Amino acid sequence: MTPKKHWTIDHVGIAVESLDQAIRFYEAKLGAKLCLRETIEASGVELAFIDTGESKVELLAPTNPDSKIAKFLASRGPGIHHICYAVQDIRAELARLSKEGCELIDSVPRAGAAHSEIAFIAPASFMGVLTELVQHPKR
Repeated sequence: MTPKKHWTIDHVGIAVESLDQAIRFYEAKLGAKLCLRETIEASGVELAFIDTGESKVELLAPTNPDSKIAKFLASRGPGIHHICYAVQDIRAELARLSKEGCELIDSVPRAGAAHSEIAFIAPASFMGVLTELVQHPKR
């Protein structure tokens, strides 16, 4: 019996200066389409998901100069921000990772796009990569 996959790549987050320009670019280059555009005021970010088939590209633009994405862009410029894995039970995964000594940015999930729950893990605990977990709502 093949073991059930535990985590799957959901999306790669890319910080951008202009969401409209980035959407046009990624749609043209990937031959893919925008599947969701949403503003998360609590995080100071407007995001867009480009559907690439089995996973997505998430484009992230700041809505205010104090947001984490604005600070990322100011210090590093546009580029890859994080990788996100879909999980079945985000609370159980956070508890497991905490027990294993991972530094959690979010010890409790917060609201994400499309009614999902998300949480971030510090890059120092994931070989230098900012890592996001997402649990999509049950359908």
